[in-house]
Amino acid sequence: MESNTQNRTIALAAVFQCVDGVSQIANTGSVDETLFNTCINSVLNDDADTAEGLYGSLKNLKTGLTSMMYQLGSGQITPDGKPKDMEATRYALGLLHLEKKLHKNPEVFEQVLDGIKDTQKKLEFFDIGHENITASLADIYANTISNIGPKIMVKGEQTHLANPGNASKIRALLLAVIRAELLWRQAVGNRWKLLLERSKLQKQADVFLIQL
Repeated sequence: MESNTQNRTIALAAVFQCVDGVSQIANTGSVDETLFNTCINSVLNDDADTAEGLYGSLKNLKTGLTSMMYQLGSGQITPDGKPKDMEATRYALGLLHLEKKLHKNPEVFEQVLDGIKDTQKKLEFFDIGHENITASLADIYANTISNIGPKIMVKGEQTHLANPGNASKIRALLLAVIRAELLWRQAVGNRWKLLLERSKLQKQADVFLIQL
């Protein structure tokens, strides 16, 4: 993975897109199908040669690119008048810490890879958005990454969070965040890059959005 602003922007946009999906489910009980499938596919896609290819196209990351621009901005209100989602940033940073711990734990990392390989085989029988695929990825997260802690506490409407199907989708999306943050690491992204290149990342996201 080449170390450049474009790849780091794609990776960070993917992080915020997956996190946006988590927030949608936690607060409304549903999630945009294209957004969800794009995030889930990134975990199971092993044919992509580029960061963009991992998500199909930049168009599939429009939500993440838009969210990233305003989450990194200094203002507290988005252009459509909504307050900045601070929970999204908390999820992203918490999972960045988890990905770092996973990177230092080769045994658990190998378990994650084995679980993903097993799930890939199920794609012969189920579509990417099928509940069996979601449940399989959720189990990987729950049985591996979640155990290395600290646990990510998702906030939202309790009725939505208590729904088993929603819980599986949230865990699957959290695994997709870890995948995106691994991409961020491969593009030589880190906390210092996030701090020092915030303006540059926002500008690149804006360029990508104009191209869509």
